[in-house]
Amino acid sequence: MKKVFCLLLAMCMVLALAACSGGGNNQSANNQSANNQPPADTNQPAEGGEPAAPAEPSSGEPITVGVINNDPNESGYRTANDKAMRDTFTADNGYEATFYNNNDAAQQIATAQQMIQDEVDFLLLSPASTTGWDTVLQDAQAAGTQVILFDRMLEADESMYAAAVVSDMPAEGKTAVDWLASQNLDEYNIIHIQGHMGSDAQLGRTGALDEKVNAEASWNYVAQQTADWDEATARTITQSVIDSGKAFNVIYAENNGMARGAVAALDANGITHGKDGDVIVMGFDSDKWAFEEVLAGRWNYMGLCNPLQAETVDAIIKDLMAGKAPAEKITYTPEQGFDAATLTQADVDKYGT
Repeated sequence: MKKVFCLLLAMCMVLALAACSGGGNNQSANNQSANNQPPADTNQPAEGGEPAAPAEPSSGEPITVGVINNDPNESGYRTANDKAMRDTFTADNGYEATFYNNNDAAQQIATAQQMIQDEVDFLLLSPASTTGWDTVLQDAQAAGTQVILFDRMLEADESMYAAAVVSDMPAEGKTAVDWLASQNLDEYNIIHIQGHMGSDAQLGRTGALDEKVNAEASWNYVAQQTADWDEATARTITQSVIDSGKAFNVIYAENNGMARGAVAALDANGITHGKDGDVIVMGFDSDKWAFEEVLAGRWNYMGLCNPLQAETVDAIIKDLMAGKAPAEKITYTPEQGFDAATLTQADVDKYGT
């Protein structure tokens, strides 16, 4: 018992000394915090030694990005575009990312302002509308948030954003209209189904066709109406033209989903279309199923709009973080038009998403 008592007494003394030592350190820290005193300079030289090297800046911190995109349910193109962004801007790739999807420009703008207030390093923006972004761009610049456009352009001076990786929508429209003109129809009676009004894609794909219709007496609109990228609405528009009894021989739909909706109305009414049919069918984007429609001759043309821009945006961000300016202010994704007479399975496999 005596040995046990002595052992317990010794242990208590050791614990007491440890507690006193710990308490002294805590008190010192508390006093330093209360008086807002700076911590001791850890780079002072040891006795008889060289000064310690300055601490290196912390590395491995994630790059914070806010990604504002359109609704992935809008189209197969948008689904692929959104997936590529989410697959790229991940923690494993060095990012802390916040994603927001909405086709309403006002909601996009409000969310962009919040992301700027949250001090993201980069704001990645696919604008639902080309206008209305001036305040966002100015606030981002003032806050040190760098803006990179992807997919779609907006109306702004190039100095207001760091870079853009986008589709050349006016070129897409011109390529499609030039192809349509090459079909040498005696008369062009067109059902024109437009996308989201005011978007870069709608303006580009509409602009070239408007110009041709206004310039050529043999080019006419039987209908020109927005389906807002929606397949069912496109079918309704086409059905209403069929019900009216107006003659038409071209469907110019500004995305593949709307082209599919229009074709469903044609099929329901026994109207032939495609390579050997009475109606030329045209769509846009990169959906593999739409490529297959063209390959099979059920559609006549598809304007490729490449949704895979995330890898290029990632490279630009990494360059900017390293102090390197982008080689080009605006990078256009490679695109072209495909028609039923020349499309191959190799093209489908290469470009379809």
